[in-house]
Amino acid sequence: MTHRIYQMSFSAIFEALVNKVLRKNKTKDELITLITWLTGYTDKQIKELEQTTLSMQEFFEQAPSLNSKRTLIKGKICGVQIEEITEPLMKEIRYLDKLVDELAKGKTVEQILNKYQ
Repeated sequence: MTHRIYQMSFSAIFEALVNKVLRKNKTKDELITLITWLTGYTDKQIKELEQTTLSMQEFFEQAPSLNSKRTLIKGKICGVQIEEITEPLMKEIRYLDKLVDELAKGKTVEQILNKYQ
């Protein structure tokens, strides 16, 4: 089964994530820091991808260097236990969701990333 989110554009998802963190008094730069840690994209690359029609599937497939520590990300996101997700792409998307969720809940980037070192 192909999930609709796979074909959604990275730019649309990114915009939604930016709005989520801004509502919680966090910054776009903090969000970008988390995405660069997770995917290996640079700040500049993310800002460029923001202007493209690249899908979420392509975003993760083309990620320069998925962080090996990302598998330490555990817990529930959208009511689903991350460790129980079997589809590799959905798991990558949920890793990102979990990082953003922690940021939106008030944790600093340092607190979040230190947890996964």
